[in-house]
Amino acid sequence: MDWKRAAKRAWKFVWDDDSIWSWIVNIILAFVLIKFIVYPGLGFILGTTHPVVAVVSESMEHNQPFDDWWVSSNWYAEHGITKEQFLDFRMRNGFAKGDIIVLGSTKKVKVGDIIVFQTAKPDPIIHRVVTIWEEEGKTYYQTKGDNWATNPQPIRSVIIDETRISEQQLIGKAILKIPYLGYIKIWFVWIITTLIAAVK
Repeated sequence: MDWKRAAKRAWKFVWDDDSIWSWIVNIILAFVLIKFIVYPGLGFILGTTHPVVAVVSESMEHNQPFDDWWVSSNWYAEHGITKEQFLDFRMRNGFAKGDIIVLGSTKKVKVGDIIVFQTAKPDPIIHRVVTIWEEEGKTYYQTKGDNWATNPQPIRSVIIDETRISEQQLIGKAILKIPYLGYIKIWFVWIITTLIAAVK
C-alpha cells in the first residue's frame, strides 16, 4: 500500500522532521488551518464574518485614569451621556493599539457598545455607539472614538462617515479584549510592507 507509506512519511515529515522545509510546511499548514477552518468556524459560532480583529489605531485609547479622561473628553456629557451611564458601558476604559478584539453578532446593539463597521476606507473602523435612531423602518448608528485627542468629534469625511452608519455596514460588536496580541499582525504587515518597498 504505497499511499499508506506515503502518508506515514508525510506525517513524520510534518511532526518529527526538524528541517527548514518542515518548518515552512508547518507554518503554511497553520495558516491554512486558521484561515479556512478555525476563523470561519469561530465566526459561525459568534455570528459575524470577522470574529477577531486587531486594533491598528489609537482612536479608542484613554491614556489617563477614567476620572481624568472623563473631565478631559467632555464630549459625552455634552451629548447626553452621563458619567454613570458610561461606567456601565462595556470596555469603559477603551482599549489600545495592538489589542485583539473578539467580535459577536450585531443583532442587539445599544448605546455604549463598541462596533466594527465598514466604510469606503479598506480597514474597518472600531468605535463606540453614541446614538441610535430609526428612519423609514431602518436603523442607523452614530459612533465616536474614545480618544478625545485624536477624535474630538465623530468623523465625517468623504471616505469615513460615522454620523450615519447603516445596519448593512456593521461587521460585529466587541465582546472581549485581549491586550497586545494584535501586535503580531501589526508587525507582520510592517515587515511585508517594508520588504515590498525595498524590492521596488
